[in-house]
Amino acid sequence: MSLERLRLHQLVSPALPVGAFSYAEGLEVLVQTGRLPDAAAVTAWLEAELERGALTLEAAALAPMMAQIAAGAWRELADLDGWLLAQREAPELRAQQRQMGGSLQQLLADLGWSTGDPALRLAWPAAFALAGHALELAPEAVVEAYLYSWCANQISAAVRLVPLGPTAAQRLQLGLGPLILRRSRELLAADPRALWQGGVGAGLAQLGQAALYSRLFRS
Repeated sequence: MSLERLRLHQLVSPALPVGAFSYAEGLEVLVQTGRLPDAAAVTAWLEAELERGALTLEAAALAPMMAQIAAGAWRELADLDGWLLAQREAPELRAQQRQMGGSLQQLLADLGWSTGDPALRLAWPAAFALAGHALELAPEAVVEAYLYSWCANQISAAVRLVPLGPTAAQRLQLGLGPLILRRSRELLAADPRALWQGGVGAGLAQLGQAALYSRLFRS
């Protein structure tokens, strides 16, 4: 096993201290309103997000951001980072992106890796690209990891919300493998600013998270 692969495992590990476990990104709203009653519905939802959600714009931006980091183009990185953040309608989702990005930046600094411009506060996608660059990972591996870890976090939330049993959750994650691989290849070659996203349902669910009477997750 290569060192690169071990570093990739570390980047997608649930032990990565960025707080991903505390977010469901609107999934809780969809469960409470009866939109996601079972594993089949959760699968369809995740497949739709992988095909046309805001997630796809972020994944497509990872390779360009890694190139900007390698070139020291911090202004361009900040511009693309801000553009991606603006695609997220819900204030809680934008706060999530900032919190997770800041936590990952701090972790990289604590581990002794350069985080570029010390005044630059990155949201989650740009911080993920920064981690990929610091860990000397190939862009294609970083894009795959980004999509995989997002799905894994959503499935983890679904286990507690739907409810979804652990075996069904593992079956679901395995079933998404071919789609994650295909979308990774497509998005690696795509210009994020030329893409469109149709995550209207996700955006509405994320906006509704703050209005829930009771909830388990922060967004």
